Amino acid sequence: MAEELTKPRRLRGHKATATCCIASRDRPGVVATSGEDGCICWYDLRCKDALFTMDLGKKPISSICFRPGNEDVVYASSGTEVMCLDVHLASSWKPLNSYNYNKDEINQIAFSSKSSFLAAADDSGDIKIMDIRQQCLYKTLRAGHSSICSSVQFVPWRPWEVITGGLDAKLVMWDFSKGRPCKIKDFGMHNVDNHGNEGQCFNPAFVHALVIPDMDMLEKTDKICVVARGDGVVDVIDIESELANVKLKGSLQHRKGSQSNSKASTSTSNTASLDQNRGSSFHLDYALGGHTAAVSCVAFSLFGERGKYIVSGGNDAIVKVWDWSKHLDAGQNNSSTNLLTLNINLKKKVNWLCTTPNDSENLLVCDTSKVVKVYSIS
Repeated sequence: MAEELTKPRRLRGHKATATCCIASRDRPGVVATSGEDGCICWYDLRCKDALFTMDLGKKPISSICFRPGNEDVVYASSGTEVMCLDVHLASSWKPLNSYNYNKDEINQIAFSSKSSFLAAADDSGDIKIMDIRQQCLYKTLRAGHSSICSSVQFVPWRPWEVITGGLDAKLVMWDFSKGRPCKIKDFGMHNVDNHGNEGQCFNPAFVHALVIPDMDMLEKTDKICVVARGDGVVDVIDIESELANVKLKGSLQHRKGSQSNSKASTSTSNTASLDQNRGSSFHLDYALGGHTAAVSCVAFSLFGERGKYIVSGGNDAIVKVWDWSKHLDAGQNNSSTNLLTLNINLKKKVNWLCTTPNDSENLLVCDTSKVVKVYSIS
């Protein structure tokens, strides 16, 4: 990968700060950005200017996503509302449908790649699961977060599960068919990882964003979740190991009544050992050249070998490209492997970023300005 980049291309069209960006999988080069001006701007990177702008004339747009399998339909969240929009009706900007199930400001929306469910995470800590096919609210996920729920993603290989992150420093894995958590991981616990991050920052380990690999990336990646944390750490978490540990501990507790205290103690010790040794969970932190302020967003690379790189952006006004596959190749005990392959220094904090399948112009960055930057990573 090149160490130096040419100056970025600048996409103009927004009248206020750009908040989110998405890239088409079906039409390489087609991207959309949303902003605090209530607009969605569409670009074809093969062309000079914006294709068109959807002016929704409402509050700032916090999040946008495509409907998998039909990218002519895009969903946008604004305030407490989720709107369904047809790209071919851009001139009228009138939503095909709107959903008003959330009671507080929505931070992120996500659409399942395996079904007709859409999730919306809001400031109250609730997550609304909507059945778009039946046009109704399917479930409300509540009591997992005690503060703002900042992020939500479906788990492609587990069609009834979503993962959410919040400003209570918790990552929650949900079975949304039952409406309850399968696992809660608290990054706020002092000894959660026993990994010091001296010299980094002392912000709480809030979860600002998360990303889960697509199904077609799983041959090259583990079944993981990548978490952007407020203390500057990018966590790579093995989902299956976390869930397997929950089941194993539950099994041990069930049998505990018929065991002596000494045997139970041994079993608990064995479980702790298993927690440390299985899976591929690890940290991309200050010690490895990581962020010096809160990490605001993360994404997998769609360019080249899909999923090979993790791209993170932070409040330190830096975008970092990590070749995290080296960690898998080298083995978990090799901490000397140089995973950081590229730093991109910006002038402003990063709001959001995404990658495209293109060989060039394949990284979009929304910072706190109204101009979206496009970089070529090779």
